[in-house]
Amino acid sequence: MMRAIGRRTVAALLGAALLGAAAGPVAAATIGVSHAWIRVLPGDLPAAGYARLENRGDESIALVGAHSGSYRRIMLHESLTSGGMAEMKRVSHLTIPAHGRAALSPGGYHLMLMGAVRPVKPGDKVSITLVFAGGATETVTFLAMPANTSRGP
Repeated sequence: MMRAIGRRTVAALLGAALLGAAAGPVAAATIGVSHAWIRVLPGDLPAAGYARLENRGDESIALVGAHSGSYRRIMLHESLTSGGMAEMKRVSHLTIPAHGRAALSPGGYHLMLMGAVRPVKPGDKVSITLVFAGGATETVTFLAMPANTSRGP
């Protein structure tokens, strides 16, 4: 017997769970992620996450966020240079064109990893779930590298 929440609420929750479960395999079949690494900075300074993204699908897809049990907050940022001045700004998404590639790389788009739950050291492997428009997700293992690294694995 359904008590306080009602049948419609249960049906909606089950439907949402099924849609979420379906989104994972779609991303796995469409999105490829390689060369995932983190540049670890000393102390409590934010780290940066980088990777190569490939879209094998027939439509563009946008990376819209990320989350991890290892960091309290992850944001998508872009590094820019204008008039000789470097700046970093938060962006809402990174579009990966159909049958194309995009990169999270030093000096460009990257994941800003803030508030490490416990210290992350070079050599550690960190699981980060990338979130794409439409709810598709892809969980990726990122390799932590020293601060002086300019290219990942």
